[in-house]
Amino acid sequence: MEKKLNEFVPGEKGVVRRIEGEGKIRRRLFDMGVTPGAEIMLRKLAPLGDPVEVNLRGYELTLRKSEASCVIMEVNNA
Repeated sequence: MEKKLNEFVPGEKGVVRRIEGEGKIRRRLFDMGVTPGAEIMLRKLAPLGDPVEVNLRGYELTLRKSEASCVIMEVNNA
């Protein structure tokens, strides 16, 4: 099942399928290691839902909600 990273709940994991969006946001995500095939776990959400903190490739990364909405994930059914 596919869903956007900004729709995840804390503790949910998935694999990046594709990055939507254009230009600077897309390039920024690729530069931070958010690439197709990477496994991401949502660690926590800020009180108002922005930003979100994820575990990616062995490090913690904080993304704006607008950036997370560009990341299409394949949800792991555990």
